Amino acid sequence: MRDPMSALTDAFTSFLFGKVETTRLPVRTSTGQAQAVYLPTAAPGLGDSGVIIGREVYSGKGYIYDPFQLYGQQLPAPHWLVLGESGNGKSALEKTYVLRQLRFRDRQVVVLDAQGEDGVGEWNLIAQQLGITPIRLDPIAANDDGIRLNPLDPAITATGQLALLRTIIEVAMGHGLDERSGFALKVAHAYVVETITDRQPVLMDIVEQLRHPEPESALSMNVAIDDVRAWGLDVALVIDRLVDGDLRGMFDGPTTVGIDLDAPLIVFDLSHIDRNSIAMPILMAIVGVWLEHTWIRPDRKKRIFLVEEAWHIINSPFVAQLFQRLLKFGRRLGLSFVAVVHHLSDVVDGAAAREAAAILKMASTRTIYAQKADEARATGRVLGLPRWAVEIIPTLTPGIAVWDVNGNVQVVKHLITEAERPLVFTDRAMTESSVQHRLPDDLLAAELETEERALLMERHRNSGGSATTVA
Repeated sequence: MRDPMSALTDAFTSFLFGKVETTRLPVRTSTGQAQAVYLPTAAPGLGDSGVIIGREVYSGKGYIYDPFQLYGQQLPAPHWLVLGESGNGKSALEKTYVLRQLRFRDRQVVVLDAQGEDGVGEWNLIAQQLGITPIRLDPIAANDDGIRLNPLDPAITATGQLALLRTIIEVAMGHGLDERSGFALKVAHAYVVETITDRQPVLMDIVEQLRHPEPESALSMNVAIDDVRAWGLDVALVIDRLVDGDLRGMFDGPTTVGIDLDAPLIVFDLSHIDRNSIAMPILMAIVGVWLEHTWIRPDRKKRIFLVEEAWHIINSPFVAQLFQRLLKFGRRLGLSFVAVVHHLSDVVDGAAAREAAAILKMASTRTIYAQKADEARATGRVLGLPRWAVEIIPTLTPGIAVWDVNGNVQVVKHLITEAERPLVFTDRAMTESSVQHRLPDDLLAAELETEERALLMERHRNSGGSATTVA
């Protein structure tokens, strides 16, 4: 039975306003008209100038990213960290990103290619397509007049040479140099640089000077010459490994003439080096410092330095310190550092936790592909991801990743064009023998542009935004 007060209220309302409707009549309309009634909402994007990555999963808008366009406004630093387990699309993302960046005339890219396939680095196919010969660092080939990079190249400042020598020795020894060993190295290096002027000094010159120090070096510190020799003995043994050990030939001679540092893409092929050996962080340290002093120049070019297997850098305190300086220095000269790592736990719990945290802090862009739940939670804590993003990381399918661009978090599906697909496909050994055909340069450019234009039009229709800048 109805409440008397409710019945009285309904009667009074009916008297004043007429009959009260208790149900709503259905409204028939078209989808075009309904769009104006139920407006779509989506998080703001990163702008429409740069290179196309793919589509935002939830809004369907095109996803545009370029650290050089965003730097200073939405990005405090142009550096980028890519995380995720194998087989989820990291490699394809890196390669298409580089190919698309290279369509801008003021871009230049260096890749440290640490993963091999079919006896060559996995960037070899792209290098061939662009007419580039990779710089293959191979201790076997180096003995037969292969590629050499000289840590004592005059193009590197004396201060940079000494810092590099210290890093090489500390990485190999697994601990820092004490004061006495550091002094022996410093005086040996100073003597070699000062006295050898008719050619490039080489590592063997340092070894000989450590074994046979000059009396003046002992007199300057008021110690016996035998003491100086003893202080430098361990240092000499470590450097000797680069001269006559398992890394022989790559660093114990003048830098190979003809390395083209003006090419749009420079690939250092490290695939012939054991990734789990001490040689890999030593290689990365040498290449990093060598590039710092010979490649990065104030010429208004925008440069990208992409490092595969970057945990070799971030997990070594001595190498990480060198790269910290490179990252800080590079920001002023237009350098974007891209570090590719499988698991964040590989570095945050390692010996270089403090240095790793500093490098991660400089990476304002983080892209996370699928990880196991425990790893996703750990990654979320370290990177400060929102809870919803952490929860979906284990459910991501290949090609889809969480993008965190200085707090702007989106789920993005990476799109690969048909022209790019044969160049970025890296599972040939597990599936088929090879992709034999190569597309002509003009066809590659035409197909890529067609796909990009289609994405632009779709984004324009979905968001009403302006067109993306395409070089």
